Amino acid sequence: MLGGLAKFLKYSIGLIVIPIALFALYTWATLTWVYSSGERAGYVQKLSLKGWVCKTYEGELVLVSMPGTQAEKFFFSVRDEKVAQRINETVGKRVRLIYEEHLGVPSSCFAETPHFVSDVELLDTPQIEMIQKNELQ
Repeated sequence: MLGGLAKFLKYSIGLIVIPIALFALYTWATLTWVYSSGERAGYVQKLSLKGWVCKTYEGELVLVSMPGTQAEKFFFSVRDEKVAQRINETVGKRVRLIYEEHLGVPSSCFAETPHFVSDVELLDTPQIEMIQKNELQ
């Protein structure tokens, strides 16, 4: 009788532990494996901290290719608070966002979009460009 109970407990634990371990492995793989990476340039329109339990920074970058054309929005997520602070300082200015795309992330707890921004560069720097030109002359 005790042998049957021990078998049942092993089977029950296996039914619980194995799916949880597989789900954790899948989540780890989707968060570390990069499907694509790239850069987008435009104007950061919005950046906000969202989420009930898992808080992530979610933002919009307005891409303007030519004057007079319809603006396209690029939705992105930021998981690093320091990068989010740097992006917040550039709201309304032309920037380049460096991002990685992670497909198949199982929950919006990690981010609402598959595009995770890892760095930001300010492109609107006319004063710095003028100083650099004057130094070259």
